[in-house]
Amino acid sequence: MQMFFRVHGDVQGVGYRRFAAREAQALGLAGWVRNDPDGTVCGEAEGPETALEALRARLAEGPPFATVSRLDWSPSDVRSSLPHPFEIRR
Repeated sequence: MQMFFRVHGDVQGVGYRRFAAREAQALGLAGWVRNDPDGTVCGEAEGPETALEALRARLAEGPPFATVSRLDWSPSDVRSSLPHPFEIRR
């Protein structure tokens, strides 16, 4: 199962991408995360549904210095193989 996510709020410059990658790797998920020019953080994650739901909960909470105002979470339109281990894109 592949999911696309976009995180809104104060999520750039606070270690959010590193946090997301660490959490995804701990759950054994494939995928990527990056900062977008509009101030959001987005990415894709692939793996078992239970691991994806755990990641969703962690992304909604975020690291200590982030403020997450909204998390968009939807099935990915792209059906390609995602990088494993989960990576940070620039």
